[in-house]
Amino acid sequence: MGTLARILVAAVSVASSVTCTAQARWQPWHAAQVPGTSRKVDPAQLPPGIAILRDVRYGDGAGETFDVYAPRDAHGAPVIFMVHGGGWQRGDKAARGVVQNKVAHWVPRGFAVVSVDYPMLPDTLPLQQARDVALALAAAQRDAPRWGGDPDRFVLMGHSAGAHLVSLISVEPVVATSQGALPWLGTVALDSAAYNIATIMQAPHLRLYDEAFGDDPAAWVALSPIAQLHAKIAPFLAVCSSRRADSCSQAEAFTTKAGGFGARVEVLPEDMRHGEINEVLGEPSAYTTAVDQFLASLDPSLAVRLR
Repeated sequence: MGTLARILVAAVSVASSVTCTAQARWQPWHAAQVPGTSRKVDPAQLPPGIAILRDVRYGDGAGETFDVYAPRDAHGAPVIFMVHGGGWQRGDKAARGVVQNKVAHWVPRGFAVVSVDYPMLPDTLPLQQARDVALALAAAQRDAPRWGGDPDRFVLMGHSAGAHLVSLISVEPVVATSQGALPWLGTVALDSAAYNIATIMQAPHLRLYDEAFGDDPAAWVALSPIAQLHAKIAPFLAVCSSRRADSCSQAEAFTTKAGGFGARVEVLPEDMRHGEINEVLGEPSAYTTAVDQFLASLDPSLAVRLR
């Protein structure tokens, strides 16, 4: 068991007793009222036949909720489990760039999409955020039959900070399985550029990294997916922006190490801005097709839905 797992598993206390609140509610796409600005997903712009379940609780803390978008009358739907970014200190599970194109693309093809919130900096550090995301995964899998999802066919996906968090869980799956989560089919990391925190912190870097990772080299190791990678992991797709100096190089180093343990890993460079990699996924494009091809390779039933 790696450093990350020892730290996070020790923190597990009430995960197995958490149940999804009955206060969460289904809303038909045409009647859903979404609070906030135009940055929020607009249900009226989603295809018909999508049911929405909002603010399902997976813990007692602030921000410990997720939303579900699923085909109405779904049964046994595979699930995209999406974790938003925002520098570990902001972000919204209902943001248009996080949800809209993904739901519009995958739900009509028979998938459900779960979009997760988690507690933010400065109150909650990334190690605890990873534990919260793992707790959300376990809760979503337990709850999946209620909204037609298949708990055995989850795919982890995250963007930016969210990609870092799902990468941490992917290299130390005991962080999730110790909280009741089942194994997942694979992981899609959308432009993390945070696979090796020690490398980042020892070079000129953005201030947000100081706020997230502090000044303790031991913490940098615990927070680095590449350092915590010690065994074969589930299939992993690392999407990276070729416009960023460090994104693809970190993705390639991570997947090279993972491949050395026998994992099936891919790097998908895209000539896009960091935010664009998240926002446009699901729109008709060679990029979306490439991600679909990875998903189809994970399970024959996914391949049938993506034809």
